[in-house]
Amino acid sequence: MTEKEIAEIRKRMKHDRNNVTKIYGCYVSANKEIQNVFTQTVGLIPLETNEMLFSMLKKTLSGRIGRNLHDIAFRTEQVETSDEHKLLMKLRDSELSDEDAVKELYEKIVNSYPTDESYLILLVCDKYDLPNISKNDESFEDDSTEVFRYILCSVCPIKLTRTQLGFSNGDENFKSIGADNSICAPEIGFMFPSFDDRSTNIYNALYYTKSASENYQTVTDSLFNTDVFMPAVEQKETFQSLIAETVGDECDYDLMQNVHGQITEMIAEHKNTNQQEELSVGKTEIKNILTKCGVSEENISKFDENYDNSFGEKSSFNPQNIIDENNFEVKTPDVTIKVKPDKSYLLDTKVIDGVKYVIVRAEEGVEVNGVKINII
Repeated sequence: MTEKEIAEIRKRMKHDRNNVTKIYGCYVSANKEIQNVFTQTVGLIPLETNEMLFSMLKKTLSGRIGRNLHDIAFRTEQVETSDEHKLLMKLRDSELSDEDAVKELYEKIVNSYPTDESYLILLVCDKYDLPNISKNDESFEDDSTEVFRYILCSVCPIKLTRTQLGFSNGDENFKSIGADNSICAPEIGFMFPSFDDRSTNIYNALYYTKSASENYQTVTDSLFNTDVFMPAVEQKETFQSLIAETVGDECDYDLMQNVHGQITEMIAEHKNTNQQEELSVGKTEIKNILTKCGVSEENISKFDENYDNSFGEKSSFNPQNIIDENNFEVKTPDVTIKVKPDKSYLLDTKVIDGVKYVIVRAEEGVEVNGVKINII
């Protein structure tokens, strides 16, 4: 799914913009016991509570593609025969009215979600009469040609709030506001089927993780049983190791400055073209970047094997996961220096009298603890 398609579905997560009639869910205790299963009619829920519930569900469609939102692709044989896909289809086709299927989903999550906290599973089914969209993004509501029916599931931790000091304006008294259970933003969730090319795609699901460092593989194995993605934080660490292994002694300040610049330029060009598809780089693109940055043929020859061992031969990833296009960082064990990428020329590395230095070019406006100083 593209950002635009995700945004179109996310906009439906308001009480007056969707066709959700019931909210299903269950409360799971810290010792992994389902203690309460419920079904609530949306129309009977107070408006303020209603809005808060849909706001919580909406967060399952938030974040960056490749970092928080991940496409899950089912193999053809899975769509035809697998229990995992059959369950998802049963949930979608029954619009969650199949109690056995809903119970099975709850149990799959409870048995695979690694947490010591209590949490809430929220589940809804929406039917979206797809309006035709013109090239100018004009919507023609009366010209619908398809109904996109999908389920959305959110797993939300429940945490005990602290006792706080409050003040009652009416009787001018201080009082203790007691601790209570609070539903927090979802840690994981998914939407099925996927909304690709503004149409139903039962071969894909959209999976959400709040954390960029955790993919909750036990959950993806249980729900989807398909190839799992590498978390964004792990992608960055793997990329850094790949560069170090491939480049070796050639890895100096100028090289890393050039690599950062090449990738930053690639990201900027993609944004300027307003392409719907997300930017993705793989073995060929990274190899070309290293070649352009002057890495020797001898070291480039190591790259293919190193990449396959690090990421997998056919893997690709969002380059925003491996660099921060808004920051350039130089770090020693004791000091960290951050500058904007277009100011990275202000930094340099030198060896003076046998001692290694990171040098920062300073002009006017140097301050120490907020006080301007003179450099003599």
